[in-house]
Amino acid sequence: MMKRAQITASMALLLSLIIPPVIAGEVLDSILKSRIIRVATDSNWPPQSFINDSNEMDGFDVEVARQIAERMSVGIEFTTPSWDLITSGNWKNRWDLHVGSMKTDSIADQKLDFPAVYYYTPSVVAVHRDASTSRVSQLSGKAIGAGIGTSHESYLQGKLITDSQRTPAFSYVIKNARVSSYENSAYALDDLRLGDGVKLDAVIASMPTILDAISKGNPLKIIGKPVFYEPLVISIETGDTEFNQRLGDIINEMHSDGTLSKLSMKWYRVDYTSTE
Repeated sequence: MMKRAQITASMALLLSLIIPPVIAGEVLDSILKSRIIRVATDSNWPPQSFINDSNEMDGFDVEVARQIAERMSVGIEFTTPSWDLITSGNWKNRWDLHVGSMKTDSIADQKLDFPAVYYYTPSVVAVHRDASTSRVSQLSGKAIGAGIGTSHESYLQGKLITDSQRTPAFSYVIKNARVSSYENSAYALDDLRLGDGVKLDAVIASMPTILDAISKGNPLKIIGKPVFYEPLVISIETGDTEFNQRLGDIINEMHSDGTLSKLSMKWYRVDYTSTE
């Protein structure tokens, strides 16, 4: 009996030397041990993320992050670092995950991994309510406003670079636009509302931004279909393959079971999780 036990123990030891233990990546392992995932986001960017009247984090991105934590069976803590700190990488273990409607741009791509696209922002064209323009192609050669350094500005310049694996194909419908660049799209919309052709003939911006402006009484209207879609992703620091895969699986599950669609409808009244 003793010999059998010794043999069994010896075989177990041998197998442990041959087959390494299955362990999570460094970040995932830390999360599973602490039972807490630390999520970076913005505290003043409604409806994506903001502090509500109960002094709690709320919004579309916040609910997505909470769903991720729930599906990992861990608690959640939010932190609100600056955008520059988030996109620069080198997080130094200050947070584990960013859920903040990040675009897949080439600068961040070098320092961060994007486990999954969780929704898309349609980029659309707005004109003044009194404008006779009904087709986007009619704006070729016209004065069009866009946020400086944005994908919208790049589109008007014919220089938009997108991730072909994540982004639906697009074409340049507007040719030779006279581009007016603004600090942000809100300022461009302010000029557009002054009247058709007073300062601008149109503005290109994200659909949520323009719909929000219209809902506040601005005399604007959207024409045509989206000119392109921007994939928005969750992000982590590079280097943890297991964490990347786990998050990708969770987001895919949230797409499949309709959770992301429901959250999009709740916060935007539009399902931005699909480009169809």
